[in-house]
Amino acid sequence: MTIPTKYPFDFDPTYGLTLEQLRCVEPPTAPAGFDAFWKDKYVRALTVDPQPSLRESKLTHARWQVFDISYRSSGGFPIGGWLLLPKRGELKRGLVVGHGYGGRDAPNFDLPVEDTAILFPCFRGMSRSARPPISSDPSFHVLHDIDKPERYIIGGCVEDLWIAVTVLSLLYPRIAGHIGYSGISFGGGIGGLAIPFDLRIDRGHLSLPTFGAQDLRLKLPSIGSAQAVQRYQAKFGNALPTLRLHDAAVAAGRISVPMLLSVALFDPAVAPPCQFAIANAVPSQFNENFILDAGHFDYPGSASQNALLNNKLRKFFKA
Repeated sequence: MTIPTKYPFDFDPTYGLTLEQLRCVEPPTAPAGFDAFWKDKYVRALTVDPQPSLRESKLTHARWQVFDISYRSSGGFPIGGWLLLPKRGELKRGLVVGHGYGGRDAPNFDLPVEDTAILFPCFRGMSRSARPPISSDPSFHVLHDIDKPERYIIGGCVEDLWIAVTVLSLLYPRIAGHIGYSGISFGGGIGGLAIPFDLRIDRGHLSLPTFGAQDLRLKLPSIGSAQAVQRYQAKFGNALPTLRLHDAAVAAGRISVPMLLSVALFDPAVAPPCQFAIANAVPSQFNENFILDAGHFDYPGSASQNALLNNKLRKFFKA
């Protein structure tokens, strides 16, 4: 193991917990109305006509045709991103790829998948989907409408993901039912909330997923967006009703498709107990975990661990 022992934080990003202890973290109980809240959102998202538009990108790659893509999400929100199509081979699958809280400047050409249409949406308010008055700064984005459960920005980002699945299904009907999702950090949490309620997504990979065990997330010292939520709650005290409805660890217990979760033992931005609350919630028959020594932090073993993870992802999304 190469868990970092030197770090510039005034707290221990392992929180003193071993892997065995992390595997015992239990997800929270669902708040009243949780399932109805998300099922209603999903039904409404299915009524959206995304009107996707493609144009050839200035970016080029040896393996992929690259397109700039835009579509309309819920509330008419304009979403921008990229679409990759394989230059060779038969198109057999689709994959939606979510980004972290830093947004996305370009598609990832190194994903270990083949014969796949890959859609890289930028979630509302970030990168190609930036739009006032939403801040693209993670510490403010995560607070947008946090006092309004129905309008909270995180729920809107989940809808962006569902409608991305609609886009792939409209563009390439033959891959409908064979569309996966992969997301890291912020995108991992969005996937944890989205996948349980969208049976069109046939498998998912969540890496370092956030938005898990929200009550615990408010208590554990953290950096980044989690710290911003903690400060907001300490000042205003009105975030919990919204946060509990947007708890990826609660949602993950409703997942019914194969999942690969890469979760970390050390992470200053997404506390490991919150990551494991999501991983532990996924029913065992659908659940494979990959343990990383650290997340959101450089460490000596990261390259070798990520190479092993990529091998797993290649097999996982080839199914």
